[in-house]
Amino acid sequence: MKKIIILFSGEGFNAQNIVKELHQKKCEVVCAITNKKDAKGIERLKALSINTQVLEHINFQTREAFDAELVKVINSYKPDLVVLSGFMRILTSVFTENINAINLHPSLLPKHKGANAIEKSFASDDAKAGVSVHYVSNELDGGKIILQKSFIRDAKESYESFCVKIKQIELEILPKAILAEII
Repeated sequence: MKKIIILFSGEGFNAQNIVKELHQKKCEVVCAITNKKDAKGIERLKALSINTQVLEHINFQTREAFDAELVKVINSYKPDLVVLSGFMRILTSVFTENINAINLHPSLLPKHKGANAIEKSFASDDAKAGVSVHYVSNELDGGKIILQKSFIRDAKESYESFCVKIKQIELEILPKAILAEII
């Protein structure tokens, strides 16, 4: 069975969904790593009996030092794939050149790269919005796209309704993208 590691920083809804959809069925989630000791996802994943580790970036002098330790921890598990699921860190080449990883991004890349993508997408005049899963590369949200799913925007839609649609698509396509990479 292929082994994956999940990286997350916050609520952990997508990480929880990966575990429920794929763990011990299609792959083994060997570890979930967060860079925030107060990430709400920690409890969600521990409740599902997933080994969860905290590696706080604030304890490192540089991004490269953090990434080097992160690579070391990841490599100790010998995963087949690393999945960034709401991992809110800009990764350096120390990470990107040593780890096979994919990332979930809440916009139709190449539009709205970086942080606050949902807000940027909602505020845009784009006819479509959606979600992308892509390979992690040295360019922020610039790796080759694995999977995208979109919806036609409703001009009268509220921000809250827009967010619900984005989150539903995230829950749907991230497991599909993982399967495409490990099978």
